[in-house]
Amino acid sequence: MARYRQALPNLGESLFITDGGLETALVFNEGVDLPEFAAFILLEDAHGRELLSNYFRHYLDIATANKLGIILETPTWRASQSWGEKTGHSAEALEQINRDAVQLLAGLRTAHETDDTPVVISGCIGPRGDGYAIDEKLSVDEAASYHATQINTLSHTEADLVTAFTLNYTGEALGMTRAAAHADIPIVIGFTVETDGRLPSGQSLAEAIEEVDAESDVAPAYYMINCAHPTHFMDALTVGDSWQQRIHAVRANASCKSHAELDTSTELDAGSPEELGAQYRDLHGVLKNLRVVGGCCGTDHNHVDAIVRHIR
Repeated sequence: MARYRQALPNLGESLFITDGGLETALVFNEGVDLPEFAAFILLEDAHGRELLSNYFRHYLDIATANKLGIILETPTWRASQSWGEKTGHSAEALEQINRDAVQLLAGLRTAHETDDTPVVISGCIGPRGDGYAIDEKLSVDEAASYHATQINTLSHTEADLVTAFTLNYTGEALGMTRAAAHADIPIVIGFTVETDGRLPSGQSLAEAIEEVDAESDVAPAYYMINCAHPTHFMDALTVGDSWQQRIHAVRANASCKSHAELDTSTELDAGSPEELGAQYRDLHGVLKNLRVVGGCCGTDHNHVDAIVRHIR
């Protein structure tokens, strides 16, 4: 059974960490080939599962050393129907992959969790289309129907919540939120922004968060900003606004490049872990409810270690 689903410790006052940019770390640091950026394919053999386990152990070590909680995200950002079709995976195969992903993290939780370091398992879900650009907008009903399959599968595992990454318009976010409510599992909605601090749809963060909260019968547990550099969205965060208090998590990119520039990059831009850590310290001063910190594209455990040192 899910350990924390009814009382998520990451909703309290304590700081939690999570991991960095899984896919970019695997591709650029480990030389792993990930068709369609689909890390879930590594769950299909023992070598791949060990690669994933070793990746997460770096972050578990940081959490343990600092007596912090940690959220482990399943490597299932691409493990939904449209992406599975591109990688040659059937619906039945995807269902098993999502279950196997949680099982892998549950084993790590058993091995590493302590009273000082609670381990929360999150089922990672991603957009049906491109996270960097809106290639096709789903209606709320279409998004709820599409994402229900993966969310329902994750809801019947030891996952404590699901987290949606790299969303660029509110319709899909609302559909995901509805599907999670029907599956009775908490959801975190992660929006990405362009260099002007706005979603690729043109909406501001404030507008997007307020719309999803207002239109949801059961609102997300909280919101996250991911896959953007702090310099892209710091100016969009107005101190004291109520919408800003709904942001509990930040997983920023190492690079200050735009999405368009990152999309065509052939080399990893890892930026400076120390500089990113200092920027997180500034974010922690602005976002009064920032409780979960980690990284996205270009980051690894060195960045998360620097973030923790600067915040503390």
